[in-house]
Amino acid sequence: MTREPPDDGPVERRLYGDLPLVDATEAAAGIAADATVLTSGFGSVGYPKAVPLALAEDDRDLALTVVHSGNVGEEIDVDLVESGAIARRFSYQFSSAARTATNRREIAFGDRNASSIGDEVQYGGLVDPDVAVVEAIAVGEDWFVPSTSIGQVPAFVDAADELVIELNRTQPLELQALHDIYRPGKPPDREPIPLTGPGERIGTNHVSFDPEKLVGVVETDIPDSTYTFRDPTDDDLAIAANLGSFLAREMERSPVFDDAIHLQFGVGSLGNALMGELKELDFGDREVVYFGELIQDGLFDMLDAGRLKCASATSMALTEAGQERLFADVERYAEDIVLRPADIANHPGLIDQFGVVGVNSAIEFDIYGNVNSTHVGGTRMINGVGGSADFNRNSLVTVCALPSSLKGGDISRVVPMTFHVDHTEHDVDVFVTEQGVADVRGLSPVERAEVIIENCAHPSFADDLWAYLDDVREQDSHIPHDIERAATWQ
Repeated sequence: MTREPPDDGPVERRLYGDLPLVDATEAAAGIAADATVLTSGFGSVGYPKAVPLALAEDDRDLALTVVHSGNVGEEIDVDLVESGAIARRFSYQFSSAARTATNRREIAFGDRNASSIGDEVQYGGLVDPDVAVVEAIAVGEDWFVPSTSIGQVPAFVDAADELVIELNRTQPLELQALHDIYRPGKPPDREPIPLTGPGERIGTNHVSFDPEKLVGVVETDIPDSTYTFRDPTDDDLAIAANLGSFLAREMERSPVFDDAIHLQFGVGSLGNALMGELKELDFGDREVVYFGELIQDGLFDMLDAGRLKCASATSMALTEAGQERLFADVERYAEDIVLRPADIANHPGLIDQFGVVGVNSAIEFDIYGNVNSTHVGGTRMINGVGGSADFNRNSLVTVCALPSSLKGGDISRVVPMTFHVDHTEHDVDVFVTEQGVADVRGLSPVERAEVIIENCAHPSFADDLWAYLDDVREQDSHIPHDIERAATWQ
């Protein structure tokens, strides 16, 4: 019986060895009603589907704690949520159903950074994990090959007492060529990660596990919930142009970028549009490298245009067309794309090592440079912080890019004071809207406010923001505010 993938070539079949095959209902029945369930999934792909659906249909009174390292698809984020089976959840949610349950506090939701949740589960006492339920494209007696995302799966599998593997036959075996599974050692004796370039491979194509943990393999053919990105708006294109102008100046200014520039973009329609538009930017003879957490359709445009040397991430967050594009030619794309665990893809030391220019969006930012990525009005949860904090805190240059207004200009996204802060003014260097670029490095708070209002605020709100700043700057305060006025400003 083959316990390991063949050493002389790639994995060539789905099942290796005498494995306990079960159906989804049987696997779900074996999960305790109050279990802590760790799942695969990141960027709405690579998550288990059949077992969560079976749990949603379970007639027991379930009160599960569900943990995953990134956003997942509708089988978890809608069906399982709406069944009432989830009592507590970490660390990202995205659907309307999950958002409603979170804000009603029907689910106790805790938001965590993508890079650290693996360690927090395995060593930090965040939860007491019972079972990991993960998706794979091939399984052996003590290994499996993940599908379209990695996330914190290796850490989750190590931490859980039991393991259920969904073997998804809709995912091509060729995906194995993308994977580079490397596990950091255990603190306090953890060694530096031996990665000297984003295109290098330092691990394997599979995740190993203790065979005593495996309680069942569930065969499925349910496809991922792919993304839907809107077409770029005029604002998106203007933001892309402004970002391109800033990057051109930055490459000219800093010797760090003489030979190469390493970029990261947050997930979403704007991030995808920015990736696609940057293929037109003149990078000269520099190598352009992507080092981030998510690969979106726009990166394929850059790869196909020959504008990108390589891309390192933890997930393929693609549209249906993008996934078809990948699946049709996986092995060619695997020459330039590497998928890693999130504790490598989002590792603070590697982000710093490669001098990444991190570009992420948000809900809003205030005139002093504080950024809110997750809550409307400081109270209502929209999604989760994901990996934005990993890149905002550790990138060499951190950019927050977003349109200056919402709802046809009725709501300003530049505000006097944001009442929920995910990224402080210490973490963000540059703000980009369709109006312009505010580079706030080296400025005091009031100086930052002047530059942000001048360059980033929508004209419909700029006069009001100037009036607010002019009134509060009379205070003897380092960061002057009128809290009541800021709370009712819009």
